[in-house]
Amino acid sequence: MADVDDYFASLDAPARDAFAHIRALAEELAPAAEQGLSYGMAALRLKGKPLLGFKAAKDHLAVFPFSPAAVDVVRDRLAGFSLSKGTVRFTPDAPLPDDVVRDLVRQRMGEIG
Repeated sequence: MADVDDYFASLDAPARDAFAHIRALAEELAPAAEQGLSYGMAALRLKGKPLLGFKAAKDHLAVFPFSPAAVDVVRDRLAGFSLSKGTVRFTPDAPLPDDVVRDLVRQRMGEIG
């Protein structure tokens, strides 16, 4: 995958739309973010560092803020979602709340500096 646009184009409409919404929220906060790859996945990058990654799996979608601290900032607001150290999983039918996405991005931006 060359970039986020190419990756999103490869997805079905519900996944593409869910990720496009998250990307739009991230780009509102980080307009200087660039498309690219990080750790083999489509990602937005800021100042050369990964900001937010996107990955579709068979049964869920996932965003990767590349930061356990970012996930911890929103953990208490994600009851019912599947979380791991640096991953938040969801589905198009149960999308991430906008405020959670914004806080993930803000936390990661603060870490990038």
